[in-house]
Amino acid sequence: MNRLAAFPRVRVVVLGDLVADHYLYGQTERISREAPVLIVRHERDEVKLGGAANAAANARALGGRVCAVGVLGDDVMGQALRQRFDERGIRVEAVTSRGVSTETKMRILAGGLSTSRQQMLRVDRGVVGPLPAETRKALARRLARAAEKADVVVVSDYGAGVVCDETRAVIRALARRGVRVCVDSRFALSAFSGVTVCKPNEPELGAMTGLPVSTDREVDAAAKRALDTLGCEALLVTRGRKGMVVYERGQRPVRLPVHGPEEAVDVTGAGDTVIATTALALGAGASFVEAARLANVAGGLVVQKPGTATISRAELARELTP
Repeated sequence: MNRLAAFPRVRVVVLGDLVADHYLYGQTERISREAPVLIVRHERDEVKLGGAANAAANARALGGRVCAVGVLGDDVMGQALRQRFDERGIRVEAVTSRGVSTETKMRILAGGLSTSRQQMLRVDRGVVGPLPAETRKALARRLARAAEKADVVVVSDYGAGVVCDETRAVIRALARRGVRVCVDSRFALSAFSGVTVCKPNEPELGAMTGLPVSTDREVDAAAKRALDTLGCEALLVTRGRKGMVVYERGQRPVRLPVHGPEEAVDVTGAGDTVIATTALALGAGASFVEAARLANVAGGLVVQKPGTATISRAELARELTP
């Protein structure tokens, strides 16, 4: 609880792919005569902060002083995200360049008249391939400026190009300077070295090390190789229904069982909650194990919510109260 009290003093910079999670809700009653597909009658739309933007939203909901660094297009989804950031009190250092659109994941959810809406289809839009050179340089400058007084930096890499050679160079410089850097990278974990903590899930750990990760012993061996390769201080491996494991150099693994029900309602963005909670806790002076315990509880709470969601500091505090 004392760590939670310090969260509002922690200055967090989140670098990563700012994603618009666009939900389209509708009702379906019949199959089209044009093709064997359901016809969806549109009811409403909703845009939420997704990807690195969701990590920023979680850090803010937990009380942190947050700045998000990334790319937003000069388009409808970019404007919607800027509005959501403003509503939550999150400062944005976003680069906008010609021809670069906002990374968007549109999910179509539909159901019958008196049934809950289920996801039918997801359509992704955004830049394919590397961002323009000038955009990457501008991102590096904005990150360096935003992180001048940061207590902790979160890297939320969804592979959409914001985390690139230029921004990684800034991250390495920050880590050498002693800034706590917490990394969650879906496809390029091996590109990071010397940071504070990395948070792979089992498939990401296996892909990075080339080792099997089916059993506890296999995960332990892969984590040891990852620690040696990355040179980070700690590794937090999320294992779905098997919970989490904290690995620190020279220490025995600490295994944390799943908090709450094993069956999740929706795991969308749960990793964002975990990395944001971990970062805030470390910024508040927690040990790696303390930070992981808080993140484990926050993750257990957020997967009980539908869609892209956050956990507030008040919710976490209530869950931790005996």
